[in-house]
Amino acid sequence: MQAKDIPNLITALRFLMVLPTLLLLLDERYSLALLIFTIAGISDGVDGFLAKRYGWTSRLGAIMDPLADKLLLGTTFIALAWLGDLPVWLVAAIIIRDTVIVSGGLAYHFLIGHYEMAPSLISKLTTFSQIMLVVIVLAVYGGLFSMPPQLLDGLEIAVLVLTLGSGASYVWSWSKRALQST
Repeated sequence: MQAKDIPNLITALRFLMVLPTLLLLLDERYSLALLIFTIAGISDGVDGFLAKRYGWTSRLGAIMDPLADKLLLGTTFIALAWLGDLPVWLVAAIIIRDTVIVSGGLAYHFLIGHYEMAPSLISKLTTFSQIMLVVIVLAVYGGLFSMPPQLLDGLEIAVLVLTLGSGASYVWSWSKRALQST
């Protein structure tokens, strides 16, 4: 192993955090799930910083990093919907958006050619809002603080709007790219 492999190793460890987070959630141990989720989030920042700062980027890392994020977030959202802590309609929108993005990327790759994964500003805002929603829900259900239900409802709507906007943005930009390539 070389130093340039450290970001990919950190990303691989994030994949390993999915199962403990899921099991803690299903056992309704929100505070511990929040701790693991937060460690995973910090590790995402660390591997991104190392990759950019030292040029330790790789094609594998460019694919693994967002997949690790999607797997952790998606699993967490599904568990929170299963437990009744988040509405199913919101989680369905998030899962459908992510499925469209991944499917579109794969279709582009296999039908048209090589592509660089570069998240847009709205995509970054969407991911940030989704992460913050999870953190807030875990903190509220973990008893770390309370929040009026109307405020939580407002956050859910904001996440939905960003999720739908981001999904539409990806469909538009990838469709435009595909048409320009043919």
